[in-house]
Amino acid sequence: MRAAWYEKFGPARDVLKIGEIDTPSASDGQVLVRVHASGINPLDVKGRDGGRWPMRDDRMIPHFDGAGVIEAVGAGVDPGRVGARVWLFEGNLGRAEGTAAEFLAVDSTRANPLPESQSFAEGACLGIPAMTAHAAVYRDGPVDGQTILVTGAAGAVGNYAVQMARNGGATVIGTVSSDEKAARAREDGAAHAINYKTEDVAERVLEITGGKGVDRVVEVELGGNMGITAKILKTGAVIAAYASMASPVVPFPFYPVLMKSPTLHIIGCFTMPEAFKQQSVADISRWMAEGRLTNRVAAEYSLDDIATAHETVEAGRQVGSVVVIID
Repeated sequence: MRAAWYEKFGPARDVLKIGEIDTPSASDGQVLVRVHASGINPLDVKGRDGGRWPMRDDRMIPHFDGAGVIEAVGAGVDPGRVGARVWLFEGNLGRAEGTAAEFLAVDSTRANPLPESQSFAEGACLGIPAMTAHAAVYRDGPVDGQTILVTGAAGAVGNYAVQMARNGGATVIGTVSSDEKAARAREDGAAHAINYKTEDVAERVLEITGGKGVDRVVEVELGGNMGITAKILKTGAVIAAYASMASPVVPFPFYPVLMKSPTLHIIGCFTMPEAFKQQSVADISRWMAEGRLTNRVAAEYSLDDIATAHETVEAGRQVGSVVVIID
């Protein structure tokens, strides 16, 4: 099979190779998926650059997320799944094999129904962003009737969080960095979009909520935003943070936060309890089937152009997910 891999850490153009390697087979409890599209996340490029994990083998095939068709099943898996269209998550978790290859053998629970209404490229956008968003919105229970602030509402995780919170009956406020992104956030279900570059976020949130504040914050930059967050929380609110790249060491004003007595959850999609992961899978697949979840593809590249695809993700200017088309 054709695949992309790296044998050492480094810049994409220096270390990524493309060629023929052996095709895997499905072991007990696994399915063999012919991968049609492979999604790239920031975690994938940081891992390739040596910033997240050690080399797990002499050759590492990148990417956690993807979509394709089940070609074969291992012992203990329903043979009726052969031929099913699926989206994949955790393809590269804890091992050297990922979705940047024509075939991937993966635990059957990591291959989930992909409706005919969704292309393989759209299915490859899910995985890390959608699972993270679901956890950030729902880890603390239903959100019907709540007001939720989603920071970075036009980003990959933020985009899904807006849609999922809307699907759960919440009123969503999103922060964005441009008018284009504001329009995108509203299109996805945000009742309000605040341009944090031109508006005072705390002032606008309090104005929108009549001074009451928000029930939950889905947070992309915990350290950088904590000063604002402390001003706009309801008492007993939840902060669900999944990143803090600008300020990885998080300072916060203790006494203003103490007055609101919030719950802080650090969200890692890989470390969610298995039962919660399966609920996330069920909700995501159901919303797609109902036409209530949009997957945004920012750019598609061929496998031969995987280095350029990685560089696009590293630049961070796209709105939506970058996908490598395998076939």
